[in-house]
Amino acid sequence: MDRLSLTLPEGLATLTRVLGAEEGDIRLVGGAVRDTLAGLPPKDFDMATRLMPEAVMQRAQAAGYKVIPTGLAHGTVSVLANGRPIEVTTLRRDVSTDGRHATVAFSDDWRDDAARRDFTINALYADPLTGEVFDYFGGRDDLAAGIVRFIGDPLTRIAEDHLRILRFFRFQARFGSGAPDAASLAACTARANDLMALSRERIADELLRLLALPDPGETVALMVERGIFRPVLPEIQDAALIILARVVKAEAQLGLAPDALRRLSALLPDDPAQVDGVGARLKLSNAQRKFLAASAARDATDGADPKALVYRLGHDVALARLMAGGFDVTPILDWEIPVFPLGGRAVMARGISAGPEVARILQAVESKWVAEGFPGEGRVETLLEEVTGG
Repeated sequence: MDRLSLTLPEGLATLTRVLGAEEGDIRLVGGAVRDTLAGLPPKDFDMATRLMPEAVMQRAQAAGYKVIPTGLAHGTVSVLANGRPIEVTTLRRDVSTDGRHATVAFSDDWRDDAARRDFTINALYADPLTGEVFDYFGGRDDLAAGIVRFIGDPLTRIAEDHLRILRFFRFQARFGSGAPDAASLAACTARANDLMALSRERIADELLRLLALPDPGETVALMVERGIFRPVLPEIQDAALIILARVVKAEAQLGLAPDALRRLSALLPDDPAQVDGVGARLKLSNAQRKFLAASAARDATDGADPKALVYRLGHDVALARLMAGGFDVTPILDWEIPVFPLGGRAVMARGISAGPEVARILQAVESKWVAEGFPGEGRVETLLEEVTGG
């Protein structure tokens, strides 16, 4: 009998007993089981239960837990265990779906619940007390073999939720080994236009999660080859794959954490207005849109003076542009942006009246200061004299 070696976070073991672990009414499901089997640290401890949502709420509240009815219509209750939200969902089966939302009926059959999940590697359950693993569709073997495979008919699974197309590629990038499952890939390719029915927020979230993986380059290239982006992000073209590979390689060589937004900027054109339109379409935050637009203004001169670029644009945008261009970024990694040591009062002390002329002089001196590599205050005084004529 397969068993999982897993230490539950503080408070979670007690919660499982409150919710009927000793009676077999609750199991870990999905990510925590999959990741532990893959030798990865689990992040999410989602639970599945034979109890109805109301019973989950009553038991948890009676034991002193805070409960949030996050999705009662779909059987989901969030229970806070030592500040950690734990999603507890009643076993269910789909009654109808429209590609975005599902109508469900509750069940007491674990296999029913497993059958409605997306991939075999996500339909793994474990007893929270004994660690016994329950695998209804060969997920454990697929995980060991690096195979990401839909449960049952791939086209049916995609029709239930179109986002599963993007999820397939994200899981392929994370857990896949070798060629993707042919039937799953063919279904995603055939139904790529279904992505147009999804909210752009869901698409953006899934895309950024894919790009945050250690090296998504091969998978993104496959998505471009198969036309997956074409219905919703036609701006991503073959040529961008070289830039993405360059950024991913630079991050790895420099020991930098993967940056999903920086990688997205690498995939988008060198056109700030067009890229800002992409950000608006994906409903990204104003800060994210500003970053992408500024990164899209990259050109061949960016590498001429990396520190000047950082001074003008900040570290994040400068790094994105320099990495995309293949320029050396080591001089700026730990470089602190200096403060321009000149103010309006120093200019007016030379007899210049307050107003636009002061601003013009400050800008002229600052440009010279940056061009000379940010010299000290003594040199700034000399530059001021040069600009004002003594």
